Amino acid sequence: MADIARLTEVIEPEVKALGFDLVRVKYFKGGEIGDEDFTLQVMAEDPATGQLVIEQCAALSHRISDRLDDLEEAGDVLIADAYRLEVSSPGIDRPLTRAKDWSAWTGHEARVQLVEPVDGNRKSVQGDIQGIEGDVVTLEDRKSGPVSFPLANVHSAKLVLTDRLIAATRPIDTSGADEILEEQED
Repeated sequence: MADIARLTEVIEPEVKALGFDLVRVKYFKGGEIGDEDFTLQVMAEDPATGQLVIEQCAALSHRISDRLDDLEEAGDVLIADAYRLEVSSPGIDRPLTRAKDWSAWTGHEARVQLVEPVDGNRKSVQGDIQGIEGDVVTLEDRKSGPVSFPLANVHSAKLVLTDRLIAATRPIDTSGADEILEEQED
């Protein structure tokens, strides 16, 4: 399996060089039923918009691919398997991977899977984010009330799609969406 820490170390400077923030690097097998291919998923955002448009994803994808190819040619093979590179915006129901995500989305609902249980035996919590203090997140869990846990205990977390989240999210840039370009065949 690929070393995510090493991949992140290589990918993050490429993301920053384009003026973006890295949200997540994930490497996994499959995705669709029967899919045996590996995927290197890179989520990034433009700090000005909290998203990436298609042209930004394409530019970042080329930059990451070129960097990984250069390292491989130099003998530093970061991924030995055949894989698919997927570069995307985090989306409206984005993953919460950084302390600043928890701060920015305070008041919104999140679904969290923990590494170690809280409140006795619960490894799954869902509710409104109350905030983050240092490295400890507090969430108003729907079942048990306030629950606090360190960021290091988060296995995965993402925002829950709600009307409140939709209302708070900046609209995607749709400029040019109504223009259709047709190529003529020679």
